[in-house]
Amino acid sequence: MYLSRVELDLTRRATMQALVAPQKLHGAVESAFEGERRRRLWRLDRLGGKLYLLLLSEDQPDLTGIAAQFGPVAGVGIAETRDYTPMLKRVTPGSVWQFRLTANPTKSCPNPKDAAARGTVRAHCTVEYQQQWLLQRAEKHGFALTPDSFTVTASRWLQFAKGGDRRHPVTLLSVTYEGVLEVTDPQAFCQLLTEGIGRGKAYGLGLMTVMHRG
Repeated sequence: MYLSRVELDLTRRATMQALVAPQKLHGAVESAFEGERRRRLWRLDRLGGKLYLLLLSEDQPDLTGIAAQFGPVAGVGIAETRDYTPMLKRVTPGSVWQFRLTANPTKSCPNPKDAAARGTVRAHCTVEYQQQWLLQRAEKHGFALTPDSFTVTASRWLQFAKGGDRRHPVTLLSVTYEGVLEVTDPQAFCQLLTEGIGRGKAYGLGLMTVMHRG
């Protein structure tokens, strides 16, 4: 596995357009790899006043296209890729990690007129239920956390036309969580780190990154 980071230039028109139409970044991410198209985890992060695209992939990407399209014109030192495997090997039972996750917390609402019909997927719009969504999934994904060990740091709606076709609108709620967790099941937790959580993975949602707390 590889974790890559590309600095994006907020003054460029292409970057500004991609922020409101994440399918543009999805296409750029997929173009960084040869062969069959596969869904890779990615997300946008703001750190130190700069905007970065984080990308997790099984294969090492060619980031030159993303940097050329969205990065600073100077293009110096804006892209880097690191082997993610050593970090995954440090995941052990009881280890404590600082985490950041941008996800799409949702619920399935049953159809009151047809119990057999598939429920309607709706976003959790309040911080209380957004936090509850993550707490309810912790055990399944191999970690433990408490309500006071993490917080919601950002929330925004993404509204765009899928494939540029206005007949197929997409609306997703992007929620960023930050806090501290403890690993209970290393295998399940590593699966979460490499496969993501929740809906909207093609549009920059579902990627959790961690930093070891010792």
